[in-house]
Amino acid sequence: MRTVNPEQHARKRAKILAAAAQEFAAGGVDGTSTAAICRRAGIGSGTLFHYFPTKREIFHALFADDLAGNADACAAALADPVPERGLDRLVDHLVGDLADPLLPGLAAAALLQANRDVEFATLLAEDEARTLRTLKTLLTRIADAGGQLRFPPARAARWIVSLIDATFLAVSADDFDPASQAAELRTLVAWLTGRS
Repeated sequence: MRTVNPEQHARKRAKILAAAAQEFAAGGVDGTSTAAICRRAGIGSGTLFHYFPTKREIFHALFADDLAGNADACAAALADPVPERGLDRLVDHLVGDLADPLLPGLAAAALLQANRDVEFATLLAEDEARTLRTLKTLLTRIADAGGQLRFPPARAARWIVSLIDATFLAVSADDFDPASQAAELRTLVAWLTGRS
């Protein structure tokens, strides 16, 4: 029986997902073939299907891996003894991909997929719910410590998520500047939390 090297397996999986991200960003789910992913990754179809049985599973894995990172960022933010610092770290994490050139294409593909794939939509909704809970907890801690929030914690959390979502929806605009957008978002979060 052949043994599997976990590091080699993880590297090959990451290579497949990186190739898939480029293909999905350019062509969406419908416009991407598994053959194109294989060509870009430099692998055969047998290898691809060993890792991911379907194109849909590749797309899900691409986002699921990112959402696992979001869960870790939420946990780290909650563990920070200074809630303002935890909040800032979480917001920085959530907008950390704004400069990724693949983002506009992947965001468009994700929106389309979420409208026709209940499992994928659920994956995204669970991530948003976790983010909202984390933000609400951090904002409650800030308020309990005397912070002057502009709105109750639940409403302020919803505003932060809405502002982040709006920022990601704007990535395909001709005048989009990731650094400026992230800085403006941080200014709005500071205002919502009474720190401006």
